[in-house]
Amino acid sequence: MIYVEELIGPDTVNTMPLETIRAFQDHGEVRGDTVLKGVKKANELLARLAEVGVDYDDVTATLEAEGVQKFADSFDQIVESIHAKRSSLAAA
Repeated sequence: MIYVEELIGPDTVNTMPLETIRAFQDHGEVRGDTVLKGVKKANELLARLAEVGVDYDDVTATLEAEGVQKFADSFDQIVESIHAKRSSLAAA
């Protein structure tokens, strides 16, 4: 639940496992648009990273591509498992 309270804000979506949702319902706290806090400091950090050669666009593109690939790989594994189970049941 560590990042739930800090990521509340307008026009945002936060996906969470059911366990996290229940924990937040039990003892979480809505403190307003917390996602907007520290934006100036974050922008300063991004500027410093650019100064030392960190390409933010490249980093986010890489993370996005790797994340999507992991989801796709998991989906493919589930589909393969379903096909294998269906084949074994059809043969029985």
